[in-house]
Amino acid sequence: MQEAKVTPWEVKGKVDYYKLIKDFGLQPLSHLPKKFEDFYLFRRGIVFAQRDFKQIAESIENKQPFVMMTGLMPSGRFHFGHKLVADQIIFYQSLGAKVYIAVADIEAYNSRNQSLKELRETAITEYLTNYIALGLDIRKCDFYFQSERSKDGKKASAYYRLASLLARHATFNEVKAIYGHLTPGKLASALLQAADMLHPQLKEFEGKPFPTIVPVGIDQDPHLRLARDISQRIKEYTFTQLSSTYHKFLPGLKGDKMSSSDPASYIALTDTPEEAARKIKKYAFSGGKDTIEEHRKKGGNPDIDVSFQMLKYGLEQDDKKLQKLCNDYKSGDLLTGELKQIAIDKLTQFLKEHKSKRERAKKVVEAITSPSSL
Repeated sequence: MQEAKVTPWEVKGKVDYYKLIKDFGLQPLSHLPKKFEDFYLFRRGIVFAQRDFKQIAESIENKQPFVMMTGLMPSGRFHFGHKLVADQIIFYQSLGAKVYIAVADIEAYNSRNQSLKELRETAITEYLTNYIALGLDIRKCDFYFQSERSKDGKKASAYYRLASLLARHATFNEVKAIYGHLTPGKLASALLQAADMLHPQLKEFEGKPFPTIVPVGIDQDPHLRLARDISQRIKEYTFTQLSSTYHKFLPGLKGDKMSSSDPASYIALTDTPEEAARKIKKYAFSGGKDTIEEHRKKGGNPDIDVSFQMLKYGLEQDDKKLQKLCNDYKSGDLLTGELKQIAIDKLTQFLKEHKSKRERAKKVVEAITSPSSL
């Protein structure tokens, strides 16, 4: 079996999440506020680990201000793997968080062969439009590009000044230990990402340090470690230590990690129901047995079956129905083809409804992305 490799730029092999908790020095999630039981990603253990989450839980329970900060890499089409973060953004916003979303166009420019104009268009047409269609209230959100933080000179200066000053407090050995092989572009991006996570606490933005939650996939933890470490060393600012949560990966259709460069590995939220059905039938990795007779006798494995995982990761919101599908598949009562059809039916319903929501979201996006906006 291929040894797992988990970095911000590459994920390979079978990921042992509980080994990563130990290796990365994380803590499991526990003692969550009751409101989190209503959110499927926490209820089903998909968000599975944390750092300093207690201060966020206390802010929510005491109805105190807090910030949720995240970023996006505008590298391709918006798919169901990206939806995991979008759902968390919208959930935290519903709990009262001030939301900051950074478009990592400078990082993308340094690591991908695209122009800033192309990256901007992707961020708006794929990400921002889908965020709003999924329920993001853009009026309560600071959505910005790394290449152009703000038209407010004081805010822009504060952001870029922070990124520059943070560099003094990161040592080369520390960065090398966290990232391994590192190019100048990646180093610059790492420091700018630290500024993304920390700058909401500056007086030019929220006025004073507030608890800040950064929800990420486990592969992005190196960025958190660096930002947390150097935020406590710099003396020019006082920061509340960053909080973070970590979610598991929704597997790609072929059973490995989704890749924006491989359309056969994901379902995009702009796919037609027909395209989605074809991808599920042709590519979705099965946890079933080779023959119907063997499957009826021995049952399937829902833990590796992509159709079941898509249902678990949000297509089926009813826990009782999901558990019955799990039990029936394990027992052999439910065949792989039948499970795929259930996923296809759910996808069809979702994509049809989402298309209508996207059309409405486009009008909102057009209004806020005029030449005088963003």
